[in-house]
Amino acid sequence: MITLVLHLLRSLPFLFGGHRQLALENLALRQQLAVYKRTVPRPKLCTTDRLLWIALARVWAGWRQALIIVSPDTVLRWQRRRFREYWTKLSARPTGGRPTVEAELRALITRMASANPLWGAPRIHGELLKLGLNVAERTVSRLMSKRRPRPSQTWRTFLDNHVRDVVALDFFTVPTAGLRVLFVLVVLAHHRRRVVHFNVTEHPTAHWTAQQLIDAFPDDSGPSYLLRDRDQIYGEHFRRRVKGMSIEEVVIAPHSPWQNAFAERLIGSIRRECLNHVLVLGERHLRRILTGCRVEGWRGTPCARLQPPPDRTARTVFPYAALLPASRQGL
Repeated sequence: MITLVLHLLRSLPFLFGGHRQLALENLALRQQLAVYKRTVPRPKLCTTDRLLWIALARVWAGWRQALIIVSPDTVLRWQRRRFREYWTKLSARPTGGRPTVEAELRALITRMASANPLWGAPRIHGELLKLGLNVAERTVSRLMSKRRPRPSQTWRTFLDNHVRDVVALDFFTVPTAGLRVLFVLVVLAHHRRRVVHFNVTEHPTAHWTAQQLIDAFPDDSGPSYLLRDRDQIYGEHFRRRVKGMSIEEVVIAPHSPWQNAFAERLIGSIRRECLNHVLVLGERHLRRILTGCRVEGWRGTPCARLQPPPDRTARTVFPYAALLPASRQGL
């Protein structure tokens, strides 16, 4: 009722100003819109309705007072959404996409790649251009079947392929009953983990060590690689002699005995199974003990991985006869 009274008051200037018919029609339309809005709180509008009100908002300053079915903020929101959709459409990617490749050309590229395994995408692309087929190199690369590379060999296989050419060299010390220290040199071949040569001395030098290497590998039978630590005993004379034998030295890192693991394991076995049970009397006595030692890998015994598992319950076999004098060893 209040809304109708307000509309009537707004129409008074038209009723007395010569526009009576237009004012009455406007009043009737407003009353019907008020009834419609009470019946349908949110009427549905189409795109044409929205565009009409957007155009009126641009050319008519009093469009806010005449708007009834929606709020003025709704019209402004329509304008902002229309602006956003317009520029989104302009900046969007083209929907056409790249042209499709013909099935015959796909089959030709696949056949050329399979018939010529050494040809890459640039070579096949060049051959297609010679045939008058205009296609991008990137397309050829995409259509070629991906070849799986051959699996790489494992580190175990790599080491097995080179183990025949590797020899390890190392010293270990043995105290004697006379409070002296004897040095034992061990030359171990990684293949089958076999001791090639050993010798004992009380005063090792670079000349003596180089001579032992010559005794171990006479007549150009030396290995390709010599694995050793950074002991100062391997002096300039030793390095020159090794280089003259065409052997390449592989020096382990400082304080890293585990990098010469085969030699360290052999030395540990000799200590545990022989030397820890014997009081060494002298150099000749130690050499006789090591000559009769039955440690696995010592003096040509095959390595553990080529033999059946050892019996861990059996007692260690030790050459006690080596402790006896030479005149009684035959008894």
